[in-house]
Amino acid sequence: MKLTDIQSDALGELGNIGAAHAATTLSQMLMTQIDMDVPKISIIDIAECYRCIGEERAALVAFGIKGEVKGEGFIVLYMPQTSAIRLTNTMLGMTDMNREMNEMDQSAIIEIGNIMVSAFLDATAELLGIVMLPSPPSLCMDMAHAGIEAVIAEVAVKTNDVVIFKTNLTSDQYSIDGALLMFPDPDLISEILGLLDALTAQTPV
Repeated sequence: MKLTDIQSDALGELGNIGAAHAATTLSQMLMTQIDMDVPKISIIDIAECYRCIGEERAALVAFGIKGEVKGEGFIVLYMPQTSAIRLTNTMLGMTDMNREMNEMDQSAIIEIGNIMVSAFLDATAELLGIVMLPSPPSLCMDMAHAGIEAVIAEVAVKTNDVVIFKTNLTSDQYSIDGALLMFPDPDLISEILGLLDALTAQTPV
């Protein structure tokens, strides 16, 4: 799968809009500034998925994409376990960093993921003029590359390549690092590109 420069830029802007809304939502929840970088779009072989993520133990909240679109895919909120615990400590009024994540932590991370991913999909769907909804979330606590491999295996049935959107989210005040990753299958990426092409054609030069 190859993207033209125009397609790559359009997808980057789409991811940027969605991630900005998600970051704003998290900023409001924590009452602090959440910074984000420009989304990186990569097309990689499934066998090389480890290149897009770290090796540490992490919390991954995965959502299927459904709605008025062809194809399918996933959006994943990825957060190293230390950042996840620091985030839930902030929300739950706790301070102990040397602990395992309990059920309250897991519920909080799922809720954070649900709110952020809904904001991401609402913003991108509004731009494209369609409905895109997240499925019920699935939480995985594992080594990051193992969790991502499981997600990619779900969307890579038709191809050896996968398109990955990655946006890093950071908070200096709480030392939180995380990322939003979007894994569309070939049908979904074609649908999105078609809508973006139509949108670009309507935009005055």
